[in-house]
Amino acid sequence: MSEIEGTVQGHRDGHGFVVSDDGETSLYLSPQEMRSVLHRDRVRAKVIRFDRKGRPEGQVLEIIARRKTPIIGRLLHEGGAWLVAPEDRRFGQDILIPAKATANAQPGQVVAVELTEKPSLHAQPVGRVTEVLGGIDDPGMEIEIAVRKYEVPHQFNDDTLAQAAKLPDKIRPTDRKQRIDLTDVPLVTIDGEDARDFDDAVYCEPAVLGRGKKPNGWRLLVAIADVSHYVKPGEPLDRDAYERATSVYFPRRVIPMLPEKLSNGLCSLNPEVDRLSMVCDMLINASGEIHAYQFYPAVICSHARFTYTEVAAIIGNTKGPEAAKRADLVPHLLNLYDVYRALLKGRGVRGAVDFDTTETQIVCDDNGRIARIVPRTRTEAHRLIEEAMLAANVCSAEFIAKFAHPSLYRVHEGPTPEKRQTLKNYLKAVGVGVTLSEEPKPSDYQAIAEATKERPDAAQIHTMLLRSMQQAIYTPVNSGHFGLAYEAYTHFTSPIRRYPDLLVHRVIKSLLLRDKYGLVLPPVESNPGSFKKGGAKLTRGLPVAPKNAKGKAKVKITPAEAQDWETAGIHCSANERRADEASRDVEAWLKCMFMRERLGEEYGGTVSAVTPFGLFVQLDGLFVEGLIHITELGGDYFKFDEARQELRGERTGVRYATGARVRVQVSRVDLDSRKIDFRLVREGAQASEPSGGGRRRNGRGARDGQRDELADTGLRSAQDELAEVRQRDRDVKRSARPGGKSSGKKVEQGASRVEGLPRSKAAGKKAPSRKSVRRRS
Repeated sequence: MSEIEGTVQGHRDGHGFVVSDDGETSLYLSPQEMRSVLHRDRVRAKVIRFDRKGRPEGQVLEIIARRKTPIIGRLLHEGGAWLVAPEDRRFGQDILIPAKATANAQPGQVVAVELTEKPSLHAQPVGRVTEVLGGIDDPGMEIEIAVRKYEVPHQFNDDTLAQAAKLPDKIRPTDRKQRIDLTDVPLVTIDGEDARDFDDAVYCEPAVLGRGKKPNGWRLLVAIADVSHYVKPGEPLDRDAYERATSVYFPRRVIPMLPEKLSNGLCSLNPEVDRLSMVCDMLINASGEIHAYQFYPAVICSHARFTYTEVAAIIGNTKGPEAAKRADLVPHLLNLYDVYRALLKGRGVRGAVDFDTTETQIVCDDNGRIARIVPRTRTEAHRLIEEAMLAANVCSAEFIAKFAHPSLYRVHEGPTPEKRQTLKNYLKAVGVGVTLSEEPKPSDYQAIAEATKERPDAAQIHTMLLRSMQQAIYTPVNSGHFGLAYEAYTHFTSPIRRYPDLLVHRVIKSLLLRDKYGLVLPPVESNPGSFKKGGAKLTRGLPVAPKNAKGKAKVKITPAEAQDWETAGIHCSANERRADEASRDVEAWLKCMFMRERLGEEYGGTVSAVTPFGLFVQLDGLFVEGLIHITELGGDYFKFDEARQELRGERTGVRYATGARVRVQVSRVDLDSRKIDFRLVREGAQASEPSGGGRRRNGRGARDGQRDELADTGLRSAQDELAEVRQRDRDVKRSARPGGKSSGKKVEQGASRVEGLPRSKAAGKKAPSRKSVRRRS
């Protein structure tokens, strides 16, 4: 390999990389090479050398395509010149703005810039302001920045809005044709308190399976909004939906995949309103196995809009006030709870991975700032809906796979060999007795989670288990879902907010018609036709699930169609990651604003992650994470132990691992880079241990629940020594000022020892790094 084509990925430190289209190859670009290109430019580059580790370094030969979207940044006026500092640090260069091209924006305001002159090796880029977003502290500014920074489509095209406006406000008589009427079935929705779009409604009743006379199973109905009835392939609504691929959720705001008339109105399963839906009708036995299922289009009417909190209260106390308000629906909720427990039993038999993780929710005030951050409680009601949705998703994947029809599966593969080996080394280092096989199964992961859930470092072990897994993606190649322990899995239950679910609905409808869904991107062209009459009534029992019997030929697709499905999977996966990054960016902004008012305050916290450059600590009660840089850990030299995931002092033997308790002070908040820095005030209990003597307990550095006195003394002496060195250095600097008082010869000698050279000889020399100072001290 000598040349590649790819996309430039800038780095906030000034260098960058050229990443090939397949993601398998990347060339390092020096800061000098990055001067002529911008982040996300498409280029052709060649390899010019390899570094000591064999990594290729590249040189840009040709810029194939420049990025065309505006760059977001803050307008500055420095030294008589106007410039914009990009919000995304990966751009690496400020943009010069002519005085007449500022659009009357004021210094410090956030603006969008269009480039008029591209960068070169000898000149900065030049641009003009095209949009003034407002002040940096304006409410909602963090979202305005994020949607533009990550290029999230946030405005619908005019023809899309026009098409949505022409849709009816309620379903028409013609919409009811060829659909089963389930409006008398007491389906209900169960969502969060702040939910506005309702994708799914559920209902359950006891059922007789086989030849018995008594109920020995359940009939579970999962009704999903029939978005595909209104969003047709090739139309403006479909084009914008595919471009977005997913809804993006921010605190206090949502960027929807579909216009509000559909997402919150016509498609949303609002209570007491007839809606079109696709139903997954299932029979489930006492072991949690899906005995039979079928899909059909229907008309439903949600009988109630429940919240998770309300359902959890009813399940917990069937005679409480919440149950009294919904007395007519309580028996159906109890049936849902029964089938949930059966499905949970089946989950255990499969060995699906289930970690207890703490999720948080940001509660904002009227100005859009964080009022508080609270843990999101996961109740039995959450799990109930999750298991019902999993069952419907599995049925949709099996139904499509039986006909060998192309579709987008939700694939989650097991750990790579490299990640598996790293995890095995870690588990061995922390003394976990359960071994990991060479071909690990989900049940192996679940066994480790169960065996370690009572350990003090359980959160650390579960985090390492999660990090060893690969990221879930959308792809037409069915490789199964490792975490859920399914051979085939797809997304069927959220077509209002996910485009892959919409595609799955179209495929299922085509199969019900014994037809083939032809995907062409863009635009998508298909003739879905009309539904045939038929389908089981709710009271008749469920026919056996369709099988791929003789005479039913498997669907054949051309290479071009296969490529279209692959493209759709890549597009939807990439947009899902983009949405996650934008959401995290907004949350990081809000947390920085939240902590900016708490500079200098002290908090207790827990080490949440250990890196070669420091410790990430999550504050108690606030659920905010920040970094203790390695230079703030004291006068020792700390080395990163990858196997144990800990930092260890060479001289004192002090160790910092995930789960260690520390007390920190908020020392710095950088809003531009979304970073919060902490300063170590003192260690917490069980945070360290000397390298010698004593038996480690639970894979952590503590012995008998207390810090060893030798380590404690060593740490304090190292910190005191470094503090004294810094104080002497400050005294020397004060004495060097005009009129400053000399602190005497001893201080001068102390400063010379720290700096490496006396002041008279150190002039013009490069200042030593903080790391070298720490070593010498």
